[in-house]
Amino acid sequence: MEADKPVAELTEAEARAELARLADEIARANTAYHHDDAPDISDAAYDALKARNAAIEARFPHLKRADSPSEQVGAAPSETFSKVTHAVRMLSLENAFADEDVTEFDDRVRKYLGLPAGAVTYTAEPKIDGLSLSLRYEDGKLVQAATRGDGAVGENVTANARTIDDIPERVKNAPDIMEIRGEVYMSHADFEALNARNEAAGSKTFANPRNAAAGSLRQLDAEITRSRPLRFFAYSWGELSGPLAETQIEALERLAAFGFQTNDLTRLCADTDEMLKVYADIEQRRATLGYDIDGVVYKVNDLALQARLGFRSTTPRWAIAHKFPAELAWTRLEAIEIQVGRTGALSPVARLSPVTVGGVVVSNATLHNEDYIAGRDAKGAPIRDGKDIRAGDWVQVYRAGDVIPKVADVDLTQRPKDAAAYDFPKTCPECGSEAVREAGDAVRRCTGGIICPAQAVEKLKHFVSRAAFDIDSLGAKQVEMFYHDDLLPIREPADIFTLRARDADNVSKLKNRDGYGERSAANLFDAIDERRNIPLNRVIFALGIRHIGESAANLLARHYGTWEAFEGAVTRAEVGQGDDWADLVAIDGMGAVMAASLVTTFHQEAERASIDRLVSELDIQPVAPPASSDSPVAGKTIVFTGTLEKMTRAEAKARAEALGAKVSGSVSAKTDLLVAGPGAGSKAKKAADLGIEVIDEDAWLQLIGAG
Repeated sequence: MEADKPVAELTEAEARAELARLADEIARANTAYHHDDAPDISDAAYDALKARNAAIEARFPHLKRADSPSEQVGAAPSETFSKVTHAVRMLSLENAFADEDVTEFDDRVRKYLGLPAGAVTYTAEPKIDGLSLSLRYEDGKLVQAATRGDGAVGENVTANARTIDDIPERVKNAPDIMEIRGEVYMSHADFEALNARNEAAGSKTFANPRNAAAGSLRQLDAEITRSRPLRFFAYSWGELSGPLAETQIEALERLAAFGFQTNDLTRLCADTDEMLKVYADIEQRRATLGYDIDGVVYKVNDLALQARLGFRSTTPRWAIAHKFPAELAWTRLEAIEIQVGRTGALSPVARLSPVTVGGVVVSNATLHNEDYIAGRDAKGAPIRDGKDIRAGDWVQVYRAGDVIPKVADVDLTQRPKDAAAYDFPKTCPECGSEAVREAGDAVRRCTGGIICPAQAVEKLKHFVSRAAFDIDSLGAKQVEMFYHDDLLPIREPADIFTLRARDADNVSKLKNRDGYGERSAANLFDAIDERRNIPLNRVIFALGIRHIGESAANLLARHYGTWEAFEGAVTRAEVGQGDDWADLVAIDGMGAVMAASLVTTFHQEAERASIDRLVSELDIQPVAPPASSDSPVAGKTIVFTGTLEKMTRAEAKARAEALGAKVSGSVSAKTDLLVAGPGAGSKAKKAADLGIEVIDEDAWLQLIGAG
């Protein structure tokens, strides 16, 4: 695959190959950055990984993984401090890396709101590279300070925050309840002075100002924090008992009036041209600011429009971070190795002489597939001027916009004379089965299926991943160990839940194995038993059915409600025909390819037997009732058709789902309500034939209390 190939040109196989390597890479980076305060990749590199991932998921939603970084914010809070549950989640931001991304952001905002060009103004401000902090004030007094943590739960660092001069103990004329959010950071001068003092005293020095700020704020002894020169910029808010202002820029002015430091480089922009001018100006000043930034944040200025736009699962629709570019580096490619994924894909990986790219030590890079190694794209056209990649080559490593580092170019002048062209394997290196490449697929796949240990292990890793069963003390390493264990093997998911009983019957107990004792073995068994009771959506996702990602699993769980209803419908469904099939593909967000994969899996004898063995060990919980269960549309299935004039289709769908409704793409006997705008055609006629209630947009708005 071409090194800078746009996401829009990726084949499904190429997209899957890239996403398959993402989860562990970013999860590790999240832990290092948010939990350990010791990041081992640069912010630019990290954000580039997430950006590429998000773009691929947007185009191929059915490929979304259980452990997708797009569903994660930060990392689990440390066990060192007490936990704080945020009243309003602290979310991350979507990223932009090119001017076109900013234009697309403005287009999406206006399309969602149904507004013409130039109708939305934005603020632009530097993105501070520090540690996110939320400050809670009650009756004007600081009562709590918490780190972001995983977005929902953070760490209580109140005593430490009180030592920071930029954080006022009291504020006047503020709402009774007010959560102010911003970034704790350390200036370059203060960072250098701190390291100089520590070095003179023989103490630990810090790698960069961000690490120093995070490490200083998260000290158990608040007096150590007091001795560190920490600063704080305020830029947003969480829970409020009353509004701060009508616009973002006015709200920042009010924060400044309260006594908080706000960034004086923040500007109000009339359009994307002005946004990009501010970006260029701030990037030019970057080296002279005296503190670290890694981009510019744009926010919709009108707070009423922000409220209408709302949030995705982990990011607001009304803001985006325009990041500064990442870096390139050259190094030696020592070897090319093949990894086999859970779908059998053979993915080549470059083993590199370690090199620093944008502050990150890189030793591995993706080579995508055999075409990419050979110097051609999926259509046979040359890439890198047709230069192939060989072990021993001097290669350029590039991180921006990709899942993991990739090889962007080859310097043929430094190619060893004995370097041989790479012969991509035609058999699986794990099981020896034939590896075939189907027509139109960029990836070669092992045909071994369940006999291939690599595929089986990867499927089990998927099963225990964070968004699936997420069993404490049973991660990827433990799964691999148990898979190869002769006495207590785990070869399929159901085996996990029989482990305790099999251990009891086993002469060689787990508690006597290396790495386990009586307590750790008991803890593992208890953790497994805790997961016998599990929500429906997690079970569906954990099955690892091709094309059924986390979002699709949530859609299915919400639509069917219970395992019995879901299993019955999928079992009865026949691809391309029948009421159950029609009901399945009518789920808004499901497609025929996803539905066919699901139905086919449940109709395969071996797969179905494995699923049944698993389900017999579980107590699968129905999906939780909607938070707005008392709304007039909670639990109802709604279809929108025709042209909506007072809100966009996307906004109407989001509003309906927020009120607990199910939104379907087609009318059926299960439809409760059709909202029909001008131009409604066959759907309105079918609803009338079925006796389904049909209302117009005004009646819809009145029904949900928005009229």
